[in-house]
This record gives sequence, structure tokens and C-alpha cells, in this order.
Amino acid sequence: RLIEDGGVFERAGVNFSHVFGPNLPPSASASRPELAGRSFQAMGVSLVLHPRNPHVPTVHLNVRFFVAEKSDAEPVWWFGGGTDLTPYYPFAEDAVHFHRTCRDALAPFGADYYPRFKKWCDEYFYIKHRGEPRGIGGIFFDDLSGPGFETCYRLAKSVGEHFLPAYIPIVERRMNLPYGERERAFQAYRRGRYVEFNLVYDRGTLFGLQSGGRAESILMSLPPVVAWRYDWKPAPGSPEEALYRDFLVPKDWV
Repeated sequence: RLIEDGGVFERAGVNFSHVFGPNLPPSASASRPELAGRSFQAMGVSLVLHPRNPHVPTVHLNVRFFVAEKSDAEPVWWFGGGTDLTPYYPFAEDAVHFHRTCRDALAPFGADYYPRFKKWCDEYFYIKHRGEPRGIGGIFFDDLSGPGFETCYRLAKSVGEHFLPAYIPIVERRMNLPYGERERAFQAYRRGRYVEFNLVYDRGTLFGLQSGGRAESILMSLPPVVAWRYDWKPAPGSPEEALYRDFLVPKDWV
């Protein structure tokens, strides 16, 4: 499902996918080369919400399940997923709330999950050619099978169930704040980083394209209005500089 030109969201997409094929795509077997050549099934739910008001951050959520099969071997399965926040203007209250809710989603499964998955998220959503992160992170995990199917399933489900409590209060706090052309221009500039990451590094995007998925659905994650400015730098003392200085850096928000 996709909405565009809404009052709150300029573009917001929710995708359910169930794909299968005779050979696991390279993007899915890169970290597990021993599974190359196996048939596969993959099922997942993805959300990407791009707000109109620059004071409201973009958000992403994904939960997924893979099975790789071979006729003479046991099936290999794993869960993956996560959620991350991409603010355009810095509000520490929002960052703390989002990360606390991510921590709460994982707390029933052990105190070590949040710090591990937060670090993984910081490393994954990093734009190497820019030397900066896509946003302020959240949690990210992949190849999760060790705790057993039931625990892994409940963990992925908990991540999904905590999405609205993590994001909706932020939307409600910021959606009516005033903004002008300057804020919209910076939002479009930062959205360019979002596009660069998704098209160059994102394994989900690559997997969808490599597995023959529907391009319109795969690329619904891209924002509708984007801009690039040559060698642009934020003005000293500006809110834009504060985003780079205080938010687009590895940080323990909880």
C-alpha cells in the first residue's frame, strides 16, 4: 500500500512480500556463501514513511524470514529486520524516545540484544562514500536463528509491535511545527543521502531486484522530492550544523 501527497506524509509505503526461487540471490548469501545455489523462500513486511514537515523524521521498519533449502540437506532458516530513524532537524527528546522504545522491544529477550543490534544498525546504515550515517540508527539484525525458532519469531514480532509506539508520538509532537523553504530545501538535501544509501548499499533493495521482485514496490522506499547541492556545508551555529555535529555521530541515546 502506498499513499502520496498526504497532509502528514508526502509518501508512505507498506509492503508485504513473499518471494521464492531456485537460487538464493548473492545479496542474501554474501555472509553465508555455503548457502549459494540453494532454493529459497523469503517473506517480509517493510515500511518507509517520508513526512512532509521537515521537523518529522523519516522512519523505516522491516521484519523478514528466510528459508534456504536443498534436496539432500536440512533447511536453513533465519530471521532479520530492524527499524531506524532519519531526522532532518535535531530533537534529542525524539531520539531518546525512539531508542528507548527499541530497547524495550528487545528487553524481554535479554539485556545484550539492544546494544548489539544498535551497534549493528549504526554500522549497517553508514554511507561509506560520504563518511556519514543515514540517520540516528535504531536496531538492525540478520541471520538470527541461534535462540530457536519460537524465540526468534517472538523477537521479530516484538520489533514490529513496538514500531507505532516508537514513531507516532514523535509525529504528533512535530507535525504542526512551522517550517519554510529553508527547511524543505534541507530536507530534500538530506533525502539525497537516503537515496544514495538505498541504491548503493541496502541489501533489501539489492535482494528485491536480484530476485526479480516488482521494481515499483522495491523502490517505493525512495522519497518523492530530492535535491543534491554541490559541496554544500551547513552554516556555523545553525540547526543544520547541529544535526551533523550532535546527531549524525555514533551515540548512546539511552
